[in-house]
Amino acid sequence: MDRHTLSNGRLGAAIKADGAELCSLTLDGRELLWQAGPEWPRHAPVLFPIVGRLKDNTLRHRGRTYRMTQHGFARDRRFAWEEHTPTLCRLSLSDDAQTRALYPFAFRLELIFELDAEGLTIRHRITNPGDEALPASLGVHPAFLWPLQGGVPKEAHELLFETDEPAPIRRVDGGLLSRHPEPTPVEGRRLPLTEGLFTRDAVILDRPASRSVRYGAPGTPSLTVSWEGFQELGIWSKPTGAPFLCIEPWHGHASPADFDGEFADKPGLLHLTPGAMRELSYRIAVR
Repeated sequence: MDRHTLSNGRLGAAIKADGAELCSLTLDGRELLWQAGPEWPRHAPVLFPIVGRLKDNTLRHRGRTYRMTQHGFARDRRFAWEEHTPTLCRLSLSDDAQTRALYPFAFRLELIFELDAEGLTIRHRITNPGDEALPASLGVHPAFLWPLQGGVPKEAHELLFETDEPAPIRRVDGGLLSRHPEPTPVEGRRLPLTEGLFTRDAVILDRPASRSVRYGAPGTPSLTVSWEGFQELGIWSKPTGAPFLCIEPWHGHASPADFDGEFADKPGLLHLTPGAMRELSYRIAVR
């Protein structure tokens, strides 16, 4: 089975086995998720076992080097279906010879998608079945339509955070986390959305005070993305008129520009002892 559809009458969602990727989210039949057009060929990829880039795309572990490209390999692997009902599905990915050639660690990654009357919850369970510590990052990358509805200007949209966000932001430089923080573009709780915001790639809140953010414009549906277990938030689009906006909870980020050490020492990772499991989740509420 290549994809599974969830529905409760009001809301619908579709998930692909390839990458365990959310590829549709609808409200009364109206699509809210970016449909992988030529500007960017994905919908909502899972970022594992890294978020962003490593320096020289190289993972270092115990004297050996491994090639690991941006955002890791999970988004390009086929997950196994473990369970599917009209409103829930569960998929899994485990290490094998192909993953160990890139990432020399045992792991199991499960994604559970559950639809209810108000939205979609996606839970990510990372388990360490191996006999050494498991260092990893996990991020989500859902791309919503921008504008959310035809006839509404892109500049009418905004993000409204749960609380004020005065802390400086981070940017990437050459794919790596820049050395110097920058003043935030968030005005109290509000971030006005313009294409120019992304001329220097993503806006990264590496210590957000909020655990939710609402996205929308007058006359459009309202989407609230909330998260648990994730530590950072990326906001991204292409500054070329691309009609999507990504709201991305992360646990981890690109390597700092001055970091070139052992992967296990990379800032931002989660570390699981043998036998341990960690769950990180996010929710998209639709009104």
